[in-house]
Amino acid sequence: MAVTDLLRELAPQVLGALARRHRDFAAAEDAVQEALLAASQQWPAQGVPDDPRAWLVAVASRRLIDHVRAEVARRRRQDLTVLFQVPLDEPAHPDAPEEQDDTLVLLLMCCHPALPVSSAVALTLRAVAGLTTAEIARAYLVPEATMAQRISRAKRTIRTSGVGFAMPTAAELDGRVATVLAVLYLIFNEGYLASSGASLQRTDLAREAIRLARMLHAVLPEHAEVAGLLALVLLTDARRAARTGPDGELVSLDEQDRTLWDRAAIAEGTAIVEAAFARGAPGPYQLQAAIAALHDEAARAADTDWPQILALYEVLDGIGDNPMVTLNRAVAVAMVHGPTAGLAMLRALDGDPRIAGHFRLDVVRGHLYERAGDRASAIAHFGAAARGTRSLPERAYLLARAARLAHV
Repeated sequence: MAVTDLLRELAPQVLGALARRHRDFAAAEDAVQEALLAASQQWPAQGVPDDPRAWLVAVASRRLIDHVRAEVARRRRQDLTVLFQVPLDEPAHPDAPEEQDDTLVLLLMCCHPALPVSSAVALTLRAVAGLTTAEIARAYLVPEATMAQRISRAKRTIRTSGVGFAMPTAAELDGRVATVLAVLYLIFNEGYLASSGASLQRTDLAREAIRLARMLHAVLPEHAEVAGLLALVLLTDARRAARTGPDGELVSLDEQDRTLWDRAAIAEGTAIVEAAFARGAPGPYQLQAAIAALHDEAARAADTDWPQILALYEVLDGIGDNPMVTLNRAVAVAMVHGPTAGLAMLRALDGDPRIAGHFRLDVVRGHLYERAGDRASAIAHFGAAARGTRSLPERAYLLARAARLAHV
């Protein structure tokens, strides 16, 4: 394993260990970053230590204690020293069984209900996924300074909330897990279809979301919606290799080479969602995973079981108020009952401020007008969608669709 990959894997474990021992998330995070920087400079030349996690915990603990002692001296507040219990000459090395718990607690802490979801996403990517502030800022198209402020505010909110570094109580867990699932879902979506930039996908984000979903599922194997999310990201990511052409161009689902799909991931995701469905009434992530499984099981686009997909979207649309679900349901309606029926359903979304004017609405209208044989309307909507997206591959795809229709 490359040093960079090893450090990214170990970072949340080390941060969890320090935060648990020293009870100061922000200070622990700063100390861990210093330890990671030291490792990135020393390990390539000197070799990776026999126990790299213990090395990082020891170095980070010493850095944290040094910072605290300097702060104590500056402020003359000797009482702060009682917060720290690890002697300078005693490397912190938590027992192995605590590693998984620390990482999970860290994930749950980053998704504290007091935080807006956008801040929880940023803090999770920084503390748990190991991305730099600059990487997160690029992913969400904001200046690095803005993202740094967002992360700092999130850490301050956690600190002032009084939450301890411990597993939530049973009464708190359900609400916390729901936030974690929402955060992982958003991270995966940004990785699977980047909202801006020259690349269609951000594989690093998608893989981190899958890794974290696996970790959460390993600790909460009986939680049906945790299983649903893991199945969903596996079944969706299974198509990744077929989604772009030789030059990075977007390849639509119905045009993909399905021999490139990851059949092992499809089998795993399908088994997980089937087991989750057996536990009772399915939730939104399980339903989306079941829809993804139906797409993945079709050997050809023409073999897709659209009636079953439509039935699942009807259930999904009935348990929540999400305009993106309604948008996807309109596509399924069009595939089963014809494009006119799908277009009629879209009209209801024009009055929804959450999606009215969104380029995704123009994308779907373009496809449905194309299926209906109305080339002029399809061209107009593909052009409007191209102007609305900040993804360069998606823009190129939409303009190419419009140009192809114009020359038919």
